[in-house]
Amino acid sequence: MKTLFALGVWCLLFVLCWPLAILALVAWPFVWLLSLPFRLVGITFSALFAFLRALFMLPARMLGGGPVAA
Repeated sequence: MKTLFALGVWCLLFVLCWPLAILALVAWPFVWLLSLPFRLVGITFSALFAFLRALFMLPARMLGGGPVAA
């Protein structure tokens, strides 16, 4: 559904201003490549915080606190 919406918006942009639509189509892979390191850093920090949370909650779970709902 998200892809269909993006295609519709691009088609509308193509009708209104075709040079900008072509520029967006050409520039999108470069934008994706530039954002890739930030995504990897985000995934790494998310995993790190999940690990630390599990590590700090381990004593409570060992004493019968049960799993904590996320």
